[in-house]
Amino acid sequence: MKTTIELPPDLAREIKLLADHEGRKLKDVAADLLKRGLSAGTEETNPPATEDLLLVAPPNAPEMTPERIRQILA
Repeated sequence: MKTTIELPPDLAREIKLLADHEGRKLKDVAADLLKRGLSAGTEETNPPATEDLLLVAPPNAPEMTPERIRQILA
């Protein structure tokens, strides 16, 4: 389903950066974050995760400098 929502600019930037960092579509990252947020209210029924998540950039990934972030957000 297609819908439009207004987000605070800083939140929209964070989601866009996360999507770029993970090489995923913005809509997919936003949907995953919403699902996690909705399921957080039912934590008592969901067992805690048994694995830690570690995000590691590939060796040839460009450094995330302020200039690189500006380029991503442009």
